[in-house]
Amino acid sequence: MIKTLQNTLRQDKESFTLPKSVQDTIPIHRLWPDGVFQFGSKFSKTIRFSDINYAIASKEDKTAMFLNYSELLNALDTGSTTKFTINNKRLNRQNFEKEILLPRRDDYLDGYRAEYNAMLTDKVTDSSNSVIQERYITMSVHRKNIGEARSFFDRVTADITTRLSHLDSHAEELDAVERLRILHDFYRTGEETEYRMDLQDCMKKGHSFKDAICPDSLEVKKDHFVMGKKFGRVLFLKEFASYIKDSMINELTALNRSLMLSIDVIPVPTDEAVKEMQNRLLGVETNVANWQRRQNTNNNFSAVVPYDMEQQRKETREMLDDLTTRDQRMMFAVVTLVHLADSKEELDSDTETLQSIARKHLCQLSILNWQQADGLVTALPLGLRRIDALRTLTTEALAVLMPFKAQEIRDQGGVYYGQNVISKNLIIANRKELLNGNGFVLGVSGSGKSFAAKRE
Repeated sequence: MIKTLQNTLRQDKESFTLPKSVQDTIPIHRLWPDGVFQFGSKFSKTIRFSDINYAIASKEDKTAMFLNYSELLNALDTGSTTKFTINNKRLNRQNFEKEILLPRRDDYLDGYRAEYNAMLTDKVTDSSNSVIQERYITMSVHRKNIGEARSFFDRVTADITTRLSHLDSHAEELDAVERLRILHDFYRTGEETEYRMDLQDCMKKGHSFKDAICPDSLEVKKDHFVMGKKFGRVLFLKEFASYIKDSMINELTALNRSLMLSIDVIPVPTDEAVKEMQNRLLGVETNVANWQRRQNTNNNFSAVVPYDMEQQRKETREMLDDLTTRDQRMMFAVVTLVHLADSKEELDSDTETLQSIARKHLCQLSILNWQQADGLVTALPLGLRRIDALRTLTTEALAVLMPFKAQEIRDQGGVYYGQNVISKNLIIANRKELLNGNGFVLGVSGSGKSFAAKRE
């Protein structure tokens, strides 16, 4: 086995302790205000990054974005594990009404304001746009103490942020309060506005931060779990197709439900990967030579090497060429997805929908039986991986699992300008925050230019 993978699996192995409360199911042992979490000897940190307009880009632009994303994957540190997470969050109705809708002024224009607010509310309650997506990169590494972990995260974070900026994606480091907010919003769906976290106050009073974010109850069954009033299920990508389209991840996360999709990546040093592939190629060539020797012994000198052996030899050679001449790296990856629903029937229906999307791309999305608790921890952006369903991929094959879709414009205190064509979410822009707030209104005759100007 490859030495790096062996070390990672050995270090990630944890002793199982039976949780005695809901708080015990949250595996964080310790945290620091700057956003570093500790789990045993493992430390993790999360970066939130913005989306880019990948889905509507031209073919040339898509190729450039794909290559830039491949460079980001190639730059991942071999001594650590990286998790890419796409988080589908429900749009909070109260926050929306406070930020977007026009307040009453008790004058003769209130009737128009009510009509305008009704139009905006209708657009948001539509099933396709009541979900907003956030994207995270969580880096985790085994270190002796917090000082060593911080120096590692400072170096890696700067590198990842720079490479994301090449993709026109803005990145920001999350502190402890923001990271805990992600968990709170997932564990307590529908209670997003009730999140209050003051770490100083918690330390002063001796309260545990887990009390503020944990669900009311958690019941784990064979193939699903019940979290408070919500039903949830964790799936994992069991079989990959030989050819996957770059739209598969977008289609899986387009479901109008609270869900999280995570891709765990363990990079392998190129020298170890090349050595491993050379050994495999040697084994394949030996099998072919032995088969030919047996045929020659039977006086069958014109026998053709069987198709499966020939295919194996060809694929191994291609993999070796990728590693040595095409700037590819070997990586181990596992894809997990957790989704929530209001009832068991709805959960089963959503699972079937997700599995049919995967089948459309010739992949198999399977339910984790008796591993729902481990799968939940793996899918959340904590930095842990407790599912051993690793798949060997090259940089190109992993870059196809593209986490980008379409850029959202949702500025604080902004004005409604229309709907995003891809995600159907509202475009809320605040021109006062721009370097130059001027603008043009362009469009064909009768498309509503005058009304748009008057409305603004």
